[in-house]
Amino acid sequence: MRAAYIERLGPAEEIRCGPLPDPVPGPTDVLVEVTATTVNPVDTFVRSGLFPTPLPMPFVVGRDLVGTVLSTNGRVTGFAPGDVVWCDSLGHAGRQGAAAERAVVPMERLYRVPPGVQPRAAVAAVFPAGTAYLALFTHGRLRAGDTVIVEGAAGHVGAALVAFAVDAGARVVATAAADDAAYCTALGADEVVDYRAADRLERLAAACPGGAALYLDTSGRNDLAAALDLLAFRGRIVVLAGAASRPVLPVTALYMHDRTVSGFVISHATVAELAEAAVATNRMLTAGKLRPRATVDLPLSATAEAHAMIERGELRGRRIIITPGD
Repeated sequence: MRAAYIERLGPAEEIRCGPLPDPVPGPTDVLVEVTATTVNPVDTFVRSGLFPTPLPMPFVVGRDLVGTVLSTNGRVTGFAPGDVVWCDSLGHAGRQGAAAERAVVPMERLYRVPPGVQPRAAVAAVFPAGTAYLALFTHGRLRAGDTVIVEGAAGHVGAALVAFAVDAGARVVATAAADDAAYCTALGADEVVDYRAADRLERLAAACPGGAALYLDTSGRNDLAAALDLLAFRGRIVVLAGAASRPVLPVTALYMHDRTVSGFVISHATVAELAEAAVATNRMLTAGKLRPRATVDLPLSATAEAHAMIERGELRGRRIIITPGD
């Protein structure tokens, strides 16, 4: 089969595209013919070594796929050849990745694409959606009626955060560029603040008169000192981006108000947590509440360039969709 792979950690230029042996499923694995995959920032972290994880070499890059079941082994339940499926947790902890013509997926990490949902739309949505769901509910303990601040709400994960929070009955205060305000409002954000505004913090505080129950910053700036002042009593910050940030944590504002700061990355989610997020993701996909804002179509041979585009910050609102056939 053809695959996009590396033989050592390093820059995007280390990615090769060429033939590799077909993957061999284990007793509880499913062999999937890949229709499409995509590229996430975490894929670049794994490839470069910034996010250390066991990698078999040569290592096929990529986490997410949508495809069709080719075959299953005797201990696999719930799937049959011809099923249209998706996965958002390959390419980590010893699992080979998704950027190939065929991939092996553990059955507990595989989910059906709902009827009526376009597979290419699904593959663009599932990773941001899973990240958003787990950040909001598993780690952020969001409840109906809560106010949540979403910084960077026009991005892929930010938009999914807004969509899930609104669906759950929360009040969303978002930050985004001024020309993205209408997009965030269309997603359901109650108020949108220009993140470039000199009085951004004052406007956020005015929009949350009782304080926010939850704060999430997809931009990775992680200004914890400012964020803590925006929280209500027992408010929560979930840190989910910004590997290079080194914020100051004001201890008094944290412990004297019973506030918490916790870190989260989807790569460490349990299979049970991922399955719960998948149910919610499929429900939102079926309802049309999760969709890519714009896409960039690339062949498998352009996977190295796709990684470079992510690292250069060129995509702004666009989601890469890679097909195995050139």
